[in-house]
Amino acid sequence: MIDLFAFARPFFHALDPEKAHNLTVAALSKGVTGMSRSPKRYENLKTTVFGLNFDNPVGLAAGFDKDAEALAGAQRMGFGFVEAGTVTPEPQPGNERPRLFRLSADKAVINRFGFNNKGLDAFARKLEAFRPPYGKTRSVVGANVGANKDATDRTADYETCIRRLYGLSDYFTVNISSPNTPGLRALQSKTALEDLVDRVLAIRQEKIAAGAKRTPILVKIAPDLLKDDIRDIADVALASDIDGLIVSNTTITRPKSLTSADKGEAGGLSGKPLFAPSTEILRDIYAATGGKVPLIGVGGIASGQDAYEKIRAGASLVQLYSALVYEGPMLVERIKADLAKKLKNDGYATIADAVGADTKP
Repeated sequence: MIDLFAFARPFFHALDPEKAHNLTVAALSKGVTGMSRSPKRYENLKTTVFGLNFDNPVGLAAGFDKDAEALAGAQRMGFGFVEAGTVTPEPQPGNERPRLFRLSADKAVINRFGFNNKGLDAFARKLEAFRPPYGKTRSVVGANVGANKDATDRTADYETCIRRLYGLSDYFTVNISSPNTPGLRALQSKTALEDLVDRVLAIRQEKIAAGAKRTPILVKIAPDLLKDDIRDIADVALASDIDGLIVSNTTITRPKSLTSADKGEAGGLSGKPLFAPSTEILRDIYAATGGKVPLIGVGGIASGQDAYEKIRAGASLVQLYSALVYEGPMLVERIKADLAKKLKNDGYATIADAVGADTKP
């Protein structure tokens, strides 16, 4: 398969990062992926997690397709699932520009978008209209929901989003870990998280009582957690009917290894420097939950080896986003091929067999 991105990369990287991103989303919304043929499928990458069937465990992380405009295009790239959002009840412009920075020397990105999106109604219309590419089955689609910056009751915003979108997505992610909405991460404290989880799960029960199917609800957490935070989050997850955790969002820390000119910009850091700390948190969460809560591993994945390490650390699924800036759409196929090979070489028949392998005696 020809990697057309190699020819387009100089053009995109000459543009302002946000303009390049918007052009990419626009291209995908029209079905243009930059790939010369259809993605390959691997039998040993099929998996079932929180009751949903995935063609492969490699997903597109939230933040890329904020308004659910590029779902079909992302599916054509070979992702096993796509998470759109973050969406908030009311449209909001987000933070002032510039707010997206490439740290090319570090294979990293800093963003401080601030949940910029077109709002819940526009997002719902896109989900309602989504049809898979011709001749393809529909990929798993997740809706990542958040709170408006000026909301007086942020938990109520999550309730509003889930109530409006229920039945339109295959799962929900409650995003309480973005560093770009002041005070949002306070919802990760045990008392606030218990209240939030109780209230969003109550919405699901209302829908089920009215005849709707059970839709999984996940919570996305930050990588900047202390040991007590990890224990509290694990306790809430184990004591509730939450379906999984996404580990993790971007980090507000800045490792000393960064060399790019924009390394001091405010916002969330993602990409290669996030791999090690997010994988450590993933491993800690897996241990704290005893492997009883499905985890999605996110942060710094740029190869099949990276994805495999996340899985062996406890992830049932993985997501990526920032590496696409540097590697292009063919990265997804390279990760899948390498991951399938590694599973076979290590004697694992399925992804599920390898989950948490490095945490077991």
